Amino acid sequence: MALLNLAFCRAAALTAAVGLTGVSVGQAAEAEKYAALVMDSQTNEILHSRNADDARYPASLTKVMTLFLLFDAINAGEVSLNDKMTVSRNAAAQPPSNLKLKAGAKIKVEDAILALVTKSANDVAVVVAEHLGGTERNFAVRMTEKARDLGLANTTFKNASGLPNTAQVSTAYDLALLADALLEQHGQYYHYFENKKFSWGRLVYKNHNDLVGSLDGVDGIKTGYTRASGFNLMTSAERDGHRVIAIVLGGATARSRNDHVADLVEAAFAQLNGPMDAATPKLRGTRAMASIQAPVNPNAAAEPMLNGKPLSAYAAQPVNLAMNLPSDQSSDEDMPGDMIIVEGDGAEDIASVQPSPALPAPGASFSVSDYEARQTAQAARAAGVSVPEYQARQTAKAAAAAQVAEYTRRQTRR
Repeated sequence: MALLNLAFCRAAALTAAVGLTGVSVGQAAEAEKYAALVMDSQTNEILHSRNADDARYPASLTKVMTLFLLFDAINAGEVSLNDKMTVSRNAAAQPPSNLKLKAGAKIKVEDAILALVTKSANDVAVVVAEHLGGTERNFAVRMTEKARDLGLANTTFKNASGLPNTAQVSTAYDLALLADALLEQHGQYYHYFENKKFSWGRLVYKNHNDLVGSLDGVDGIKTGYTRASGFNLMTSAERDGHRVIAIVLGGATARSRNDHVADLVEAAFAQLNGPMDAATPKLRGTRAMASIQAPVNPNAAAEPMLNGKPLSAYAAQPVNLAMNLPSDQSSDEDMPGDMIIVEGDGAEDIASVQPSPALPAPGASFSVSDYEARQTAQAARAAGVSVPEYQARQTAKAAAAAQVAEYTRRQTRR
């Protein structure tokens, strides 16, 4: 499973764009969210690729690198699975998803691994970072250095958890390389990603990765979500001794993301079992993948959702935002986007926070435009500026993102 440094045309354009300004890259990552890549882990052949070299926010897929460095440290004898790590005040203050660890408490290294894999606990990510790097900032530098060592040319880490940071970006291709490297260099720890549950104290946490155990061959590895990233999933599956890696970023909901990944995995194995086109040995016949359609309006991947539909689908009609959803729609994938203010895929994370001021009282109704106005007003208050100034800043950001996109388009056409 040698890591191949494949040269995509857009990668060069993106690298040049990164050199323009780090802020612009973050804006570009937020402007467009969807990306996908499927790779044959044995040969590193790219079986499917869409926007795979474009900057995206990794969200909690970041924790795969955090775990990678922890596994490095275990192999180097710096820590053991039974060592206990102390929780700092900084770690204890991390927002959900978390274990609600208290400052001064301790957590075993093995429990930390399980907490990151299943619960995607942000407080635990910081505990690991501070234990290995002294500070989370120092650890993030080490994460980026490791990324370069592994060939992740377009990835930059600023924290250990994946919580929002506009300078923390990656690509679907880089994340596939990370998954492949973890399988190759730390395969003895990969079984942790297959755990469906994790017990801590009196609570049992379900793995956010619903495809583990439900889709044939899927045995890992990590989900991620922030409002800016949309729903992300890094997946690996093995059938008959053959393994594929699938990355999907910017899903509209956890459910639609899972369905899309499942389609890609099924198509990948169908493709691998089919005849190879001798004319294109590095890109197998695409008949199976051709049936996999891109999501509708993929660049609106993280648009606020209501009952499984984007709010724009309701046009200007009044929308009832009462939170009396049916039991099968009670997960965060069907909550309005502004309700999802935590990092994580679990419904328990949503239940742990109060509704956003942008939402009406239960039972109230208002139009989409009113909802958007409330969101804007709330964001302006959070930024400490007036609504007109906030809107002007957003317009400037959009213009900068458009400039980067145009620059990339021109470079690609050369």
